[in-house]
Amino acid sequence: MKKIALLAASAALFALPAAANAQAFVQIEGGLDVAQHDGDSEAGVQYGVSAGYDYQLSNNLFVGVQGSYGDSSARDCAHDVLEAGDRACLEARRDLAAVVRLGTNIGARNKLYVLGGYTNTRVGVSYKSDTLDQNLAGFSDLGAHDTLNGFRVGAGYEYDVTSNLFIKAEYRYSNYGSDFSRHQGVLAVGTKF
Repeated sequence: MKKIALLAASAALFALPAAANAQAFVQIEGGLDVAQHDGDSEAGVQYGVSAGYDYQLSNNLFVGVQGSYGDSSARDCAHDVLEAGDRACLEARRDLAAVVRLGTNIGARNKLYVLGGYTNTRVGVSYKSDTLDQNLAGFSDLGAHDTLNGFRVGAGYEYDVTSNLFIKAEYRYSNYGSDFSRHQGVLAVGTKF
């Protein structure tokens, strides 16, 4: 089911340019990423890129699709877990998303919108110990990662600085199950073509 949703979103992303009123865009983004797991949360910096298309349904209403790739510095570490000097960490890593945006134009330069869609993230766990380093001849780090699938919802505001340049502020909530979620506040700068 998840693969079908991702394929449908991808097909929509490439089908929209054929529409006469479609406007392509690409943006770079950064902001705050708060990763939550089992009631604990850790904040970090989110950064990435997005690209997509918007299609004007009427003078004020638009719909669009957007694909995103991001990464994060959010990391939660505990020290002296099993022995003095060791460290165990949980990290939020890369994040992929395919969303649909629905919004309204407010005047000639402003847009308000909501978004929703599919998201996929990678989380990692690592463990470092001096005892491991001595016993394993230099292999002091152990780690594993997992890929989680979920959904994303959010809302945003976009302002056209010029006919091709825009800035954007967006809130995103992503839920991946396994008691893992993310809250992101993103600022973006992009261009339309």
